Amino acid sequence: MWSQEKWTLSDCIAYALDNNLALNNFKFEEQANRETYRQSVRNLLPIIEGSSRYNVNYGRSTDPNTNDVVTTDFFSNNYNIASSVDLFKGFQKINSIKVAKFLQKAALEETTHQKYLLAFSVNEAFYDIKYFEELVAIAKEQQQVSQTNYDLVKKQIELGLKAGADLYEAEALLLSDKLKVTQSQNSLNNAKLKLIQVMNLEGADDISIQTELSAGLSLESKIENNSDSIFNRARDFVPLIKAQELKTQAAKKEIMVARGRLYPSLSLFGSIGTGYFETTIDSDTGVTIPFKDQFRDNTFQVVGLSLTVPISYAWSARSRVKQQKIAYKQAQNNLDIQKQELRQTIQQLVQEYEALQIEYQQSEKKLETQNLSFAIAQKKYEKGLISALELFAAKNLYASAQNENLQVRLKSEINQSTLDFYKGLPIYNIN
Repeated sequence: MWSQEKWTLSDCIAYALDNNLALNNFKFEEQANRETYRQSVRNLLPIIEGSSRYNVNYGRSTDPNTNDVVTTDFFSNNYNIASSVDLFKGFQKINSIKVAKFLQKAALEETTHQKYLLAFSVNEAFYDIKYFEELVAIAKEQQQVSQTNYDLVKKQIELGLKAGADLYEAEALLLSDKLKVTQSQNSLNNAKLKLIQVMNLEGADDISIQTELSAGLSLESKIENNSDSIFNRARDFVPLIKAQELKTQAAKKEIMVARGRLYPSLSLFGSIGTGYFETTIDSDTGVTIPFKDQFRDNTFQVVGLSLTVPISYAWSARSRVKQQKIAYKQAQNNLDIQKQELRQTIQQLVQEYEALQIEYQQSEKKLETQNLSFAIAQKKYEKGLISALELFAAKNLYASAQNENLQVRLKSEINQSTLDFYKGLPIYNIN
């Protein structure tokens, strides 16, 4: 089914983004951070609790209604609803919301970064298939030449123009080229398997892609070769840099959260409750007052303010502030490391681009020369002026030149697209 379709690079990336299992973990992390942020906002709401208790007292105990010491068994139960809200807590909750928001955005950027990494992996596997398909075509072309030469030698032997030993040489060269075709095909199959696995394409043992290559690298095309300018542009949108910047901002806010523990906290609280006691006796009738009457008459309300002043927590609060300052410096250092690695990557890409221009020019000239040399050798062989081994050497040099030209061409395409990505061009549609 899948092998009958022609997959474009965009199709492969889109399918991989929808089906890659490792990417799901980053999506789950993003969802968890989103919920953490939402809960940090909900923490500003009052806390409301309800409670109920049922007690049975045996032997000597205190009557909860009269506080008299009694020796009879009795039971009681009570009901209570309490609520409290923080009026001031050193702005810990406000700063915690900001921390959670930064971390939520950082998780989103990390997910985006993983999507780009997956897109690059698919791109690499896709180009591997393009390379080996071209390699198979080159090997088959060489095999066809050897087959033609073998048929020619066989015919010349039949006409008595060549000795029988010449046929063995031609056959050996033909078998050698057939082996190269088989090896190239095996490499192509491995490349296809790699793409299938990266895409997580279940139920597929083969895949067909659109392998149209560009007409060639345009050496006159204008490209911004200044690595500094590309870095300045990439720094503003590369997800990994943005994620680390957000983590650095979160670490800075964590210092403020830690400092909030050094300030007094003020909270408003209130509760309403009631209870039923088996020992509450009606003085007129001498029987226990009914539940509904006690539930109404025993109702009480409490409203108050609570002020907590931190005096000493074994220096833990100030230690926490110091630890968060260190964490902030570490986050800043990690950001500098990420920027340094990004700059180095771009510098390497620019240097590789300039080197590939020269390699491409040279490989084109070499390919043209080896093609001409092989054509001349072929004519000489047909006229019996050179041996089969000499023809084989010329043919191998031509095949090697084709292979080198193909490698440089595909490397140039990949290098160009990667540079375009860091320049902010929409190379991959990960959305």
